Amino acid sequence: MVSSPRQHGVTKPLSLAGPSAADLLRNKKLNKFLIDSGLYETKEEAAKREEVLGRLKQIVVDWVKQLTCLRGYTDKMVEDANAVIYTFGSYRLGVHGPGADIDTLCVGPSYVNLDEDFFFVLHGILNGMEEVTELQPVPDAHVPVMKFKFDGISVDLLYASISLLVVPDNLDISDVSVLYDVDERTVWSLNSCRVADKILKHVPNVEVTGFLGGVNWALLVARVCQFYPNAIPSMLVSRFFMVYTQWRWPNPVMLCAKEEELGFAVWDPRRNPKDGTHHMPIITPAYPCMNSSYNDSASTLRVMTDQFLFGNRICETIELNKAQWPALFEPYMFFESYRNYLQVDIVAANADDLRLWKGWVESRLRQLTLMIECDTLGKLQCRPYPHDYSDPLKQCSHGAFFMGLQRKQGEVILEGQQFDIRGTVDEFRRSVYMYAFWMPGMEIYVSHVHRKQIPLYVFPNGHKRVRSPKQLSQRPYEGASRKRKHNETHVDENEHNKRIKRQSLSPQNRDSVSPVIVNHSCGIQESNLENGCAKPEVEVEMVRNSRAQASQLGAEDGYEASVKIAENRSQKLCKLVGWSFKDWGLV
Repeated sequence: MVSSPRQHGVTKPLSLAGPSAADLLRNKKLNKFLIDSGLYETKEEAAKREEVLGRLKQIVVDWVKQLTCLRGYTDKMVEDANAVIYTFGSYRLGVHGPGADIDTLCVGPSYVNLDEDFFFVLHGILNGMEEVTELQPVPDAHVPVMKFKFDGISVDLLYASISLLVVPDNLDISDVSVLYDVDERTVWSLNSCRVADKILKHVPNVEVTGFLGGVNWALLVARVCQFYPNAIPSMLVSRFFMVYTQWRWPNPVMLCAKEEELGFAVWDPRRNPKDGTHHMPIITPAYPCMNSSYNDSASTLRVMTDQFLFGNRICETIELNKAQWPALFEPYMFFESYRNYLQVDIVAANADDLRLWKGWVESRLRQLTLMIECDTLGKLQCRPYPHDYSDPLKQCSHGAFFMGLQRKQGEVILEGQQFDIRGTVDEFRRSVYMYAFWMPGMEIYVSHVHRKQIPLYVFPNGHKRVRSPKQLSQRPYEGASRKRKHNETHVDENEHNKRIKRQSLSPQNRDSVSPVIVNHSCGIQESNLENGCAKPEVEVEMVRNSRAQASQLGAEDGYEASVKIAENRSQKLCKLVGWSFKDWGLV
């Protein structure tokens, strides 16, 4: 009797089909393209990573033994004292590229704590080592971490203290017993590794490459692998975009049924009304399961949905032999895609202060996105860009982030209607200046710049790029007629030029340090950045919508309504892919 194949995931596969001859050919071309693009690390770099992990293991063991001795434990305890290093993220999944960091977790005994022992004692040890550079502790992060480079290899190091006096080298971190008697911060740290192990466990063919960077993308790809267990990478790439083009958010992406064992809170919109407000729930498979994409906003979901549609169109043309794989990997031309941007300039007294300050500001940018969306009732949408830039001509330590701004698609625009987000930005800046490790010289400036005012240092080789017709179509909601789009753009640019001329004649307000309109080409004047305290010249637009109004509207929705909406959307997706709402373990 032949046993049926094991089912991976909460539903049956969508297809058990294997690759065709055409799929195998496309897969070969895809692999060649990735190799030619330098997306695989060399054997030398792989060996160096292993060496760094070995050195790091010895450092944390010596650290724990030192603390064990200082706390008066017996010689036998000092001899047995131990710490274990685990990896997670792209390195653990085996899909990291050259130059990628190594996400690591140190698991230590119950008497070695996070705040004093990890962030003070171990930090001091690392800080005194020649091999360690760019050491940056982030104790206030949702998952506390120390970031540094060890002999040139970037490392993110987490710490978890478990309820054992001696940590064995063969500790099974996937066993739920490691969560006994630990706090919530420790659970999050432990789950970084537990989630990676669960992903590998619930994917049919772990040999199949194709995971994307970040745990969210890894989970999305793993779900597609469950849908198509016999697919090869080229098939998985195209199926990925097809599945998530049709996915009906906020239906959750889940790799396995939820578990409830030790009483920790788990993602459940029935019990936790806040969970019902998440836009793009991607649920971690390890207990306690949580939404790893809780940071996503309506704007970021819209951006990703657009790109899923765009990627799906390209994959369809590749399957028709009308395009090749490089078309899918063309970089998104962020600085050519919007008419308006927010520029967040960060300055500090020196490079070390800037690294700390920039890390803190970057961790808060999500709040700025959410605040703008809330204060404009969702009518003004933001797209944060995940890269920072530095002006080489600035004499001070400088960094800059950018966010694309646009009105919500389909919004009726009243004549003369504009947004004034000065109050929103002022509130954001106040929250940023609450940084516990603030030092003199750490400053932040937020300014509005038009596309033509984007500084040249953000472009490759300092030259602005010209968008090709193919790149113009990266945003699926744009008009089907290129000619009509060209005409509309021409009219808009003329109107934009008229507005700039009117603004240049209006009186300037020098009281605000968080403008909506900045009337100079660089966004912030050179002298302002050099002095670190001068206020940029600004011109302002109209009226700010109140967050109180948004809160009032949100309160009217109620928990029952949000759950009902989620259930209705879930039922639609069930019909699409053939499973029941009960399969998710939500009823």
